[in-house]
Amino acid sequence: MQDIRCAIIVDPELPAGVIANTAAVLSLTLGRRHPELIGEDLLDAQGESRSGITTLPIPILKCGAEQLRALRAAASEHGDELTLVELISATRSTRSYQEYAAALAATAEEAQQYQGLALCGPAKRVRQLTGSLGLLR
Repeated sequence: MQDIRCAIIVDPELPAGVIANTAAVLSLTLGRRHPELIGEDLLDAQGESRSGITTLPIPILKCGAEQLRALRAAASEHGDELTLVELISATRSTRSYQEYAAALAATAEEAQQYQGLALCGPAKRVRQLTGSLGLLR
């Protein structure tokens, strides 16, 4: 596998529970898009099978809402080499995937409010886009 890097970027102004949920949703989608990032199941000392986990570190970075919008636009320009996953605020007001899909389809790009993004691709490109962002603490 080439030098791959993944990062999750969230708005630190969101409530803690929303931040945790945003990171979980973005991580699940990355895992679906890149199953090769998940290691094989492992055996523990007693010989019991344990589920494989990610083979790469995935830092959780922070940036504000407007910076998320700018980062999304910049990452979109590299769609041929990057996986970009977005999560918008409609997830907090919809109760089903179908409602979320309808809200997404009805909201113009400039009105979208991003809670978080996930990026995965060549390490150099991901670092270029996220290198100035701090870790969420």
